[in-house]
Formats: sequence, structure tokens, C-alpha cells
Amino acid sequence: MISRTRIAATGVLLLLASTSASAWTGHGTAYTPRGTYNGAHFGSCGGGSCSHAGGVVGPYGGLATNTGTVTRTAPGQFSNAGTAVGPNGRSVQHDGSTSCASGTCSHSGDMTGANGRSATTSGSVTREAPGQYSSSGTVTAGNGNTYNHAASTACAGGTCDRSGTVSGSYGGTVTHAGSATRVSSGVVTTGGGATVVHGSAVSTGGTVVVGAAPVAYVPPPPVAVVATVPVAPPPPPLAGPVYVAPPLPAVVVTAKAPPPVYVAPPRVAVWVPAHWVGRVYVPAHWA
Repeated sequence: MISRTRIAATGVLLLLASTSASAWTGHGTAYTPRGTYNGAHFGSCGGGSCSHAGGVVGPYGGLATNTGTVTRTAPGQFSNAGTAVGPNGRSVQHDGSTSCASGTCSHSGDMTGANGRSATTSGSVTREAPGQYSSSGTVTAGNGNTYNHAASTACAGGTCDRSGTVSGSYGGTVTHAGSATRVSSGVVTTGGGATVVHGSAVSTGGTVVVGAAPVAYVPPPPVAVVATVPVAPPPPPLAGPVYVAPPLPAVVVTAKAPPPVYVAPPRVAVWVPAHWVGRVYVPAHWA
């Protein structure tokens, strides 16, 4: 089944690759409670315009395709046109214009089926905050019936939750809600029980390279840088003559003469024998 998608889109890819400077491709599989769907898409950009082509094969072999172009007409201004073909072979031509400014993109367009019936669409998407978006719009069928739709989307931590309502001309309202979670690289699961596995392929300059799983990039080990210790250079030599101080004068210390010491002359001792002085007796002694 997937081969039918690739065969149907290969012809478009070859046409795009032959007229553009760069191109890309991708493919994926959705496993849902209703069966398995395989898809592939191709794109090419050049000269301010991008062309795309893609197809999906359902569980019963039906093939649906979509081709078209998007052209940048001015800063924030885009126009688009293309054709969608359903599994039953019926085609729808669609075209429109988009204008983006200040976080809001507004779109208007029309669709025309193979039976000549047409419908017009208009709506806008606004970024309320990081990961927060709101949308609203109106679809008017050829018979005048209108359908108004509004929704809000919040994304955080690899999961996006979306809820909204659709109301018809006769007052009936349908609510819807769902979520999608990225569980690993290229694998997304939805709250409705579907698992989408994305493959990838890249083509440049007209050469298509179909890749199975993405190749993990392993950065080279960091190069160790040994820091050198800065060494202060020696001081530059002094310019001009160098002054050398003369030696200090010699210090002569003269010791003072000691003060004169009195030396008593030797005493002459005379032995005085005992004697009487009047009526007083004086014993013998030295004098």
C-alpha cells in the first residue's frame, strides 16, 4: 500500500527537484483503531515559493493525494493554491491568502469540487502565550449553510491538548477534544488511541536520499586546554646613571676615663701599753 503512495508522489517530486535548488521528503505511519495509514510527502522551495505533494493510503487501499504551492507575496503575506484528490477520485481545487502580524495569522479562501459546488472559508489563529493558541473561523457552503468553529490548544512538556466546538446554521453544536504526546523521537501518540511514527528523507539538488531512522549526532570529546601560569617578566633596566650612596662615616667611640678613686694612705698602728690616766685605767691597745 505504501508503494502506491510513493509511486504517486515520485512523479511530482521529480518535477519539483528538476526546477528547484532544494527539496525534502518525509514519510510516516499512523496506527489507529480504524486501521493503519501510510503516508509520504515531498516539498521544494525556490524563488520565494514552496511546492508540496503528498499522499496517504488507508487500510483498504484507498489513496488520497494533495498538491499545491505557497508563495510569499510580501512580509507576512502569503498566497496558496492546490488540488486535493480523495480515494474515490473526486478532486477539490482550493486557493486562499494568509496575513500574519502581531502574533495572529488570518486566512481566507475558497474550495471548488468536481461537481462545481463551492465553499468559502475564513478564520484566524492567535498565539496567546508560549505554547497557548486559539483559533476560530467560518465555513460557508454553496447552499448558504454556515459552520462556525472555535478551538484552543495548549502545549507543554511534549504534550498538546486541544478542545473546541463546531456549530451549524440550525443551532446544533458538536464538541471535540483530544491530545497528542511525543513519546520518543519521531513517535507521537494521541488520546484517540492512534500512534504516528514519522520517518524522514532528505533530497537536495534533485538527489533523493531516503532515510529510515535518524542518525544520532555524537559530538566530539572536548579538547582539554592546559592553562599556563603567567610569569612576570624581569623589570626593565633603569635608564640613565645609577646613583650609589657613599658609605656612612666611621663612628669612633672614645671610652671615658674612670673617675679617680681615693686610696687612703696606710695607717700607722702604734701599740699603746696599758697605763693609768689619773684614776682611769686604760688597757693596752693599738692606736
